[in-house]
Amino acid sequence: MPVHATTPTPTRERLLDCAEELFAKAPYDTVSVRAICAAADANVAAVHYHFGTKEDLVVALLGDRLVPRWATALESLTPGAPVPELVDAVLHPFTRIQSEELGRTHLRLLSRLVADAPQTQWPGGWTSLRQWGGTLPHLDAKTARARWALAFDLILTTFGRADHRPLSPDEIAALRAFVIAGLASP
Repeated sequence: MPVHATTPTPTRERLLDCAEELFAKAPYDTVSVRAICAAADANVAAVHYHFGTKEDLVVALLGDRLVPRWATALESLTPGAPVPELVDAVLHPFTRIQSEELGRTHLRLLSRLVADAPQTQWPGGWTSLRQWGGTLPHLDAKTARARWALAFDLILTTFGRADHRPLSPDEIAALRAFVIAGLASP
């Protein structure tokens, strides 16, 4: 019987997987690039080579793990959708993701990255507020973007809090109502 060699996991993927495991166990500030490289059995320059910085590695990790989870919900929105429908499309993936331990790790990383590095360059522009400017027809695009920025800040802060506990249905309902009120008001 022939022996099948397993294909080694590419270094980039090992770095992402190991970083994800380390961030699930320890706070962002305590996980070093050196620790990530050691866990991935990679050269200490591997993070720099594949990503640039630790922040860029986290952006890549979140882009790989989170972006696909929002794609379907956001692509299904129709222009001029009612505000509650828009808010539900944004909140539904958060609710699913926060029900998983690893998902809560991703949300904590996302919340931290957005709060600490608001100018972070995200691949594909999936966090761009430009696309949200036309979703609130009762407001001009600039005001709509400003309201969405506040809404996303509140959502990320709420779901990304550090106590590692999923939000209760009552907490999600209160958040939903608050965001809808803020976006829908004249």
